[in-house]
Amino acid sequence: MSYSRPGARNALALTLALSLLAGCGMFSNKKDKELEPKELERFEPSLSIKRLWSVKLGKDSDFLRVALRPASDGTRIYAASADGNVVAIDPENGSRLWRTDLKLDLTAGPGVGEDSVAVMAADGLLIVLEAATGVERWRADIDGESLAYPLIDDDLVIVQTIDNRLRAVSVFDGTPRWTVEQSTPALTLRGSATPVQIGSSVIAGFDNGRLVSVDTGSGDLDWESMLSPPSGRSDLERLSDIDGRLAVIGQDIYAAGYQGSLAAVAAESGQVLWQREISTYVGVAADWNNLYTTNEQGEVIALTRRTGAESWRQDALLRRWPTLPVPFYTTVVSGDFEGYLHFFSNVDGELVGRTRLGKKAISSDPLVVANRLYVQSDMGVLAAYAVEEPRRRRDAPDIAEDGAEEDT
Repeated sequence: MSYSRPGARNALALTLALSLLAGCGMFSNKKDKELEPKELERFEPSLSIKRLWSVKLGKDSDFLRVALRPASDGTRIYAASADGNVVAIDPENGSRLWRTDLKLDLTAGPGVGEDSVAVMAADGLLIVLEAATGVERWRADIDGESLAYPLIDDDLVIVQTIDNRLRAVSVFDGTPRWTVEQSTPALTLRGSATPVQIGSSVIAGFDNGRLVSVDTGSGDLDWESMLSPPSGRSDLERLSDIDGRLAVIGQDIYAAGYQGSLAAVAAESGQVLWQREISTYVGVAADWNNLYTTNEQGEVIALTRRTGAESWRQDALLRRWPTLPVPFYTTVVSGDFEGYLHFFSNVDGELVGRTRLGKKAISSDPLVVANRLYVQSDMGVLAAYAVEEPRRRRDAPDIAEDGAEEDT
């Protein structure tokens, strides 16, 4: 997380760098001890995690957070590296189906739609590739940096930029279709909430604490809801960005803001159904029963989806810059700044498993497709994981499973 203000971005990035060095123990003052990341504790794992394959995508990401996360269309895994490589991968064995070097610094993506893959470059270029071959179809200047994954909706590519604009262009040639703009506070977090689609509407969260619904055909505003009203006297105290991921279950939207609240919102009207005071910059993940997030201190929190009541809270990742906890198997999994993946029981938050992808941070959310977990690290590596099921002893034939292959 870093802050941005026109004309002061570099100074603020430097301030963040110094604060992170302090948090990582680079300074030895006693006062800094309480700011250091929590040390990992030994435990007896009850879940066996197996790495199936890993592949190098490109060079390491730089210091500033970018929105590069694997995506899937159900048959392939797509991923992009910070130095401009976009690849399609066979999810079964990790073999590369195609690779396209765009020779650009990438900041967001890929977004995947029917036969299209979209990524954003640091200079504001939106690039769309053919999903089957990786051949570039077109590139267009969006006139703004994006740190949100592009959304492909039928004949549109929808992009949210850090200047608080939501833009839609034609998926065929990049022709502009519509733009929605919100006011930009004097000081914001570096990051954006990735838009999500519900029916014929796209839902987006902005740095002014507002959640909006836009008709994808016309660009007209369906509704607008103030999720995190700014409060306080200083610009820093008034930070209320809606960042990270939005979750959708049925007709309910779940969103969260920094120094604000986590809320359930009705998709058809924008009415806030309930909200809880939780400050986060990673957003919200959901399954049918619970919501999951981490607060600004790194505590992993589970809430009941229907009412927002807290189910459990886990402090094992305090100040370790955890990613959004993502539901996987019977757990939620979160990466940290040292390249570890932590698996917590979705019932009570108990730590049940841990594995390490590498020494570089994991700053993008893990991706779950069926029974596989895909994780991209800041060192430019993508890996696939699965839970190893223990073999069961069979004293008698199991008729229900007769003829089926047993997991190994």
